[in-house]
Amino acid sequence: MRYSAFRIMKEALTGHRGWKPAWRDVAPQPAYDFVIIGGGGHGLATAHYLAKVFGKAKIAVLEKGYIGGGSVGRNTTIVRANYLLPGNEPFYEFAMQLWEGLEQDLNYNAMVSQRGIMNLIHTDGQRDAFRRRGNSMMLNGAGAELLDREAVRREAPFLDFDNARFPIKGALMHRRGGTVRHDAVAWGYARAADQRGVDIIQNCEVTGFRIEQGRVQGVETTRGYIGAKKVGLTVAGASGKLMAMAGQRLPIESHVLQAYVSEALKPVLPGVITFGAGHFYVSQSDKGGLVFGGDIDGYNSYASRGNLPVIEDVCEGGMALMPIIGRARLLRVWGGIMDMSMDGSPFIDRTAIDGLYFNGGWCYGGFKATPASGYAFAQLLATDTPHETATAYRLDRFRAGRAIDEKGVGPRPNLH
Repeated sequence: MRYSAFRIMKEALTGHRGWKPAWRDVAPQPAYDFVIIGGGGHGLATAHYLAKVFGKAKIAVLEKGYIGGGSVGRNTTIVRANYLLPGNEPFYEFAMQLWEGLEQDLNYNAMVSQRGIMNLIHTDGQRDAFRRRGNSMMLNGAGAELLDREAVRREAPFLDFDNARFPIKGALMHRRGGTVRHDAVAWGYARAADQRGVDIIQNCEVTGFRIEQGRVQGVETTRGYIGAKKVGLTVAGASGKLMAMAGQRLPIESHVLQAYVSEALKPVLPGVITFGAGHFYVSQSDKGGLVFGGDIDGYNSYASRGNLPVIEDVCEGGMALMPIIGRARLLRVWGGIMDMSMDGSPFIDRTAIDGLYFNGGWCYGGFKATPASGYAFAQLLATDTPHETATAYRLDRFRAGRAIDEKGVGPRPNLH
């Protein structure tokens, strides 16, 4: 069933009796050519592009819970391509290009809103750093503008421009960035993949791998053994646990990142705004709530919940930036599990086990990378060659001295 304005009108006139499930509820087959572990945005996007772009069949996506219930539905919905380093910026620009055509590709309203992102500048040194970043963005086609103080005031007059500690001196504007409805991305990819014959198997947790003579043969699950010629892992914060089942150790740690939504307010934010003197980023949803986030909780965890000190710290950053939110009440908080790599950049690579592939270590960049990650991982699975924008995302880059340290803070996963 294709979604369209005509279909909506027809269903409205016929009592909405013609709608069908967005994807099939299927039982696992004994074996597949490709098994994707993880039914989040990255896994579903991988399955979609495997089927659509690379013409592959006999594909299954295994999800231990339900579609949209993991980190893909537990983030602050921001998409952007405002990176600096050559290992990252071309990849995220490729993601932005895919975001811009996503709804037409999937025939699904993912609420892509390119409302712009302003990274605020508070010091002269920060202006120089952002100018350099903007030049990198423009060289890769992402576009960037360096705004002075008055230009920022025209965009967001409610900010605290004369804060004694954090005066606002300008901003780096990324007009093509914005927000996308997070769980709708998972649903859209699931529906599109299902239409191309992909089996999406929910409530199917992987409990082990069957490996013979250095090659993966399949996976053990709570719904029985499933054979596979190739297996791809896209399980975010659970990456370390699953790869350990295959005898592999990863250069990542798992941390919880909290996100927050306030009560509904009248429209105030023109787009996404980030605080340059602390870790705080905020946008406003279509329902009016302020959607914001900041630092991870800092300790290793597999729990999708956080603690009050980080909530206080993030809210303090918001108050320093825009005191007008002081009376807004916090409506809800949730946590997503981040797989934080040693240099803050991800991995899309083959493992030491033949037929086993890994996609993870996304840190804060997971959601915004979804379409490019899926496309690049699908190409790797289908052809055993990396996508041209993902050649740097190797598992052995630390041994080779090719770290992609976007923040420049060294091998500290909790700081990336």
